[in-house]
Amino acid sequence: MDNGRAEDRREYMPDGSAERSVERTLGHLRTMDGVAPAQPAGPLTLEDLYKIHRMRLVRLAILLVDEPATAEDVVQEAFTGLYRNWGKLRDAASAVAYLRTAVVNGSRSVLRRRKTAREYVPPHVVNARSAESLAMLSSEHQSVVNALSKLPPRQREVLVLRYYGGLSEAEISEVAGISKGTVKSTASRALEALQKAMSA
Repeated sequence: MDNGRAEDRREYMPDGSAERSVERTLGHLRTMDGVAPAQPAGPLTLEDLYKIHRMRLVRLAILLVDEPATAEDVVQEAFTGLYRNWGKLRDAASAVAYLRTAVVNGSRSVLRRRKTAREYVPPHVVNARSAESLAMLSSEHQSVVNALSKLPPRQREVLVLRYYGGLSEAEISEVAGISKGTVKSTASRALEALQKAMSA
């Protein structure tokens, strides 16, 4: 991990307890998702990108929208968009950045539609995560994931991109379409809210 990312994190929360919990939990999920398959020699195809990055993108979407089936749809839509824009991309790195941004934007759209629908239909609680996924988490990790799901979407997005996605402030700023200063202040507010939620 580079020093810039470590400094980014230290500025978010002086005591760091909520931050350590988020980092442990989302790092644990990243580990559970395993190492991406080795990249083939030569230029990457769309199929290669799908094999290498699909599962991590699905987990990213699950952490943002709370529903595995919806997360799968968001990721599928991101790959469809990548297919449509394949000729405009310079290299594999820009393709991965495109996919990550598409998943974040697709998740935002889902949350907006969900909020609109709830204004017309009485809200109901949906147990979104698969039983096997939660069963594999310790009670500490489960409480962190549950607290994350209660954060406002932008705050959850910044923490998930930072601690699950492993992105720097600059990368989060680019993916989320917000300034670096907003990334920093949003992360700080999110960690404070998470600390309160986990202490209650």
